[in-house]
Amino acid sequence: MINNQTRIFIAGHKGMLGSSILRILRKKGYKNLITVEKKKLDLRNQLLVKKFFNKKRPQAVIIAAAKVGGIKANMDYPADFIQDNLQIQTNLISTSYNSKVKKLILFGSSCIYPKNLKKPIRENQMMTGPLEETNDSYSVAKIAGIKMIEAFNKQYKKSFICLMPCNLFGPNDNYDTNNSHFLPALIKKIYLASKRKKNKVVKLWGTGKPLREVLHVDEVGEACEYFLRKKTNSHLINIGSSTEKSIKEYAKKIRDKIDPGIHIWFDNNKRLDGVKRKKLNLNLARNYGWKSKMNFDEALDKTIKDFIIEHS
Repeated sequence: MINNQTRIFIAGHKGMLGSSILRILRKKGYKNLITVEKKKLDLRNQLLVKKFFNKKRPQAVIIAAAKVGGIKANMDYPADFIQDNLQIQTNLISTSYNSKVKKLILFGSSCIYPKNLKKPIRENQMMTGPLEETNDSYSVAKIAGIKMIEAFNKQYKKSFICLMPCNLFGPNDNYDTNNSHFLPALIKKIYLASKRKKNKVVKLWGTGKPLREVLHVDEVGEACEYFLRKKTNSHLINIGSSTEKSIKEYAKKIRDKIDPGIHIWFDNNKRLDGVKRKKLNLNLARNYGWKSKMNFDEALDKTIKDFIIEHS
């Protein structure tokens, strides 16, 4: 039974997702939260991970650590994405089992689902078709982690699960326009254009037509805390918001909030579009009693304001 005295290790607590989980758990009164700086523990090193677990003795583990990035980063560094994520997941899952960890939550990504599925996507549609080529190395690594959890549950009767969020945004996001996900990249590109006195034009990749579902990261932090305590019979659960728009619509909404005078131009490179639509079926999470409470406009307003304050 997980409670606020349980020793919980949050792997990746400095990233956008991990820092949100840390904030939420602290806010809810969890007392024994375990974190470690990346420079002090290389999660890709199995021996170091084992030593850390032997010293800290976590009873629950949350894997928010991963090598992540947008379409361009995935296309440029496929070997890094598959190798780093396989090593991190394998080390943490196997060491958690050997250390008798009670509960483990791995965070996946909706990109693990085949590219041509009928939407919204159900959990049981994983591995039913070809992946999107632009991020298949990352996807294969995350699928391996999910299958590893399923195997450990089946063979060793563990209570390990994977939560599968849609596109996230919020505090501590990566705003590198070459390596970030689409929403923070839009915010930064449009903000930079707003600072120019002339030529207020933003050039964006792709056609702007793909549809994306988004969720504020703190909603996922809340979901993580909920499913830490919740007993489930499922090892894979989608987490989403039902807020779905085209990339062009997101760009216009962000433009209107920052500087309505900016002109948005898409390069129409279809190769950089990725999957045409990403929308998750959320029935399973709702059946377990969890549902997003996000007000998208309020969450986006706060995210933009925080970004401007930080970069002014």
